[in-house]
Amino acid sequence: MVSHQENSVCDANCPSRQVLDLIADKWTAIIIYRLAKGTKRYSELQREIGGISQKMLTQTLRNLERDGIVSRKVYPVVPPMVEYSLTALGTTLTEPLSTLCRWAENYLPEVEAARSRYDGGDR
Repeated sequence: MVSHQENSVCDANCPSRQVLDLIADKWTAIIIYRLAKGTKRYSELQREIGGISQKMLTQTLRNLERDGIVSRKVYPVVPPMVEYSLTALGTTLTEPLSTLCRWAENYLPEVEAARSRYDGGDR
């Protein structure tokens, strides 16, 4: 549901900054990018997301679950099996965050070249 209230991330007191903090996090973007392809088990996410620690994956998934972005389903088997999927709210983030992830992949060479010029003193 979209609110008609005047929220502004530019306002230091606006709670929308907390939401922006959530979705602007790199691990959140990558997790949503992976879950956009379908339901995943915890171990699948950990394998697919290079460089994320178990602690960071767990913490990010808990935050996303708390905020209604991700749903967690536990199966009563031994050993326990847990699956994560996007909620309806989480699905609304797939397009913008997937676009952002693809932008990062596509424009990496230009960003690296700019960094190299900057670091080389070509300012």
